[in-house]
Amino acid sequence: MPLPPSFEGRLRLPVIAAPMFLASGPEMVLACCRAGIVGSFPAKNRRTREGLDEWLTVIGEGLAAIEAGTGRPAPPFGVNLIVHRSNDVLQEELEVITRHRVPLVITSLGAVPELVGAVHDYGGLVFHDVINLRHAAKAIEAGVDGLIAVAAGAGGHTGKASPFALVNEIREVFDGALMLSGAMSTGGDVAAAQVMGADLAYLGTRFIGTAECRSPEDYKTMILDSRVKDIVETDRVSGVNANFLAASLAEAGIAPDEGTAPPAEINNELSEALTASANERTAWRDIWSAGHGVGSITDIPRIADLVDRLEAEYHAALAAQQDRVRALVPTPERGPATGGDSQ
Repeated sequence: MPLPPSFEGRLRLPVIAAPMFLASGPEMVLACCRAGIVGSFPAKNRRTREGLDEWLTVIGEGLAAIEAGTGRPAPPFGVNLIVHRSNDVLQEELEVITRHRVPLVITSLGAVPELVGAVHDYGGLVFHDVINLRHAAKAIEAGVDGLIAVAAGAGGHTGKASPFALVNEIREVFDGALMLSGAMSTGGDVAAAQVMGADLAYLGTRFIGTAECRSPEDYKTMILDSRVKDIVETDRVSGVNANFLAASLAEAGIAPDEGTAPPAEINNELSEALTASANERTAWRDIWSAGHGVGSITDIPRIADLVDRLEAEYHAALAAQQDRVRALVPTPERGPATGGDSQ
């Protein structure tokens, strides 16, 4: 599927750096956009309307400087909104986003036509994250521009479906922009996501392991030391299934196999939604999430260097795939397999 018009000609790679609670800030967004990919952050990373306004002003000025230096439009950026009745400042957040004309709004925990309409009114796009076809159908009905398929292995709150199954089912009912999220850390993973039918790859954990990420250094080191066996899926932190670093859970004294209710000290009201309460901030600050792609993360580079590497890996993976296609036995209907025929 084609990229949205506001993305065309602006991206070096089909990658969105996912908005990560307590981890993504304006420095990460601007580093991503400067490197040629989409940067994003959660509105909840700022506790007040004034703070959100300040960050969006910094990003706007930074993007203007990027465009002045390059002479071409910068990649778009996004802000994540929690669309749920427990988010009692949603309208305030939306007002600030509307005033700054944020090009991409990423919604979670609710697809609301009125919000989609408000973003469309100023020319923005709305992408919504989903874990199954039922959620996708509701988001499509609300009029979103894109869907983020959160598959098994995603860091933080995760889906349970295979990416193959989830992408295929969504593509049966949706021909708009489709992102794939879950366990991707390399440029080859990005290429694979597109071959499967996604338009862009949605990477989170890989960007925790960067110099510009706001997460603590101990968190980044734990990611470097972890492999897929060290990731635990549990609902005992927030009441919703999520993937966490096992060592982080152990340090917090949480044993995932002891039951399903979140521990009292973290507050079982978290199951209502991911609001920025003090308890939730404590949970996600001290208990660290990560996806199954940790095994491919071996360093903490600057985002510029990471995107250079992802780009090289992406094109190498596509070239290798063309070699595989050319090695196939031609059929009378198709003739000899060529790079052009395989696109």
